[in-house]
Formats: sequence, structure tokens, C-alpha cells
Amino acid sequence: MAITVFGFGGLFGAFTYMAFTLTDVSGFPSVAVPWLLVLFGIGMFAGNLLGGRAADRSIHRTLAGGLAALAAALALFGAAAGSRPAAVAAMLGLGALGFLPAAAYQMRIMQRAGRAPTLASGANIAAFNVGNALGAWLGGLTIDADLGYTGPIFAGAAMTVVALGIVLVADRRAAARASASATAPVTPSG
Repeated sequence: MAITVFGFGGLFGAFTYMAFTLTDVSGFPSVAVPWLLVLFGIGMFAGNLLGGRAADRSIHRTLAGGLAALAAALALFGAAAGSRPAAVAAMLGLGALGFLPAAAYQMRIMQRAGRAPTLASGANIAAFNVGNALGAWLGGLTIDADLGYTGPIFAGAAMTVVALGIVLVADRRAAARASASATAPVTPSG
């Protein structure tokens, strides 16, 4: 669930303050913001669709690749937010990359749910909401620290890197446990 908190929180920490970034940093008039957010929504739809298919093939690659790409896209947008073309591309790309791992988050939780899939699924939805709150709070701290409206974007990239680190460590540990149990000698019971 920590992967969900930090991965989703990274995206929505940046997204919470996106209107200010688009107007005050990218220089768009406020009337353009809803249309730019439509691009974000189109990206979300595409990312969710592609991510579900990708997660069916490999949950690990979808999570690791999606989170790495999202962290890079957030960092690049934070650095290039003053460019209107970069902002337009970012709206589409961040929506797609932010929602690409969404199905994989849920599938990973369900794989590990054991006999409590309903509880695990509900807990993962709660983790999405905790991530939303944590990301927005950290983004607000960056603004309060006078890092400007790109601060939340960089904080979101950092949160996403944390989620990627958790994926890599957890999968490495799971592989080591599986390897250890596969090579453990079988003792006869008697």
C-alpha cells in the first residue's frame, strides 16, 4: 500500500497546484486551464487503458517502468514548466503516466490479499486517498518554503521515486524468499 500512497501521491501532489503552475509559470490565461485539464483527463483514460493491458503481462514491469517514467516526466515538466508547449505535452503525458500503473497497484494488492480480497481492495483505495492528502500537503510545504509553483511538481517526482524504490526493494525481497523456499531441503515428516 505504500507504493500506492507514494506513487499516486506524487502525481496528485503536483496536480493539486497545477492550475497555478499553468497560469503563473507557464503563462496560460486562466480560461485555458480547463482545456489543459481535459488533456490530462484524456491522458488518464489512455494510461488506464494501456496500464491495465500492461499489468496483465507484468505487474512488476508496469509498476517499475510506469513509476520511473512518471518521476522523469514530473522532473522534466518541473524544469520546463515555463514553456507552453512543454506544459501542453505534460498535461497529456502526466495523465497517461500517472494512471498507467493504477491497475497494477490494485492487482498487486489483490495478489497479496490472501483470504481478504475485499479488505485489501478497500485498504488500497484508502491508500490512494492518503496519497492524495500527503502529496497535496508536501506540495503546499514547498510553496510555503518559497519554492514556487514548480515545487509541488518536484516534490511529486521525489514521492514517485520513493514508490519506485519500494517496488524494487519489495520485489527483490520476494524473489529472495521464493528462491530460498525453492532450494530449502524437504524433510520427511513422521
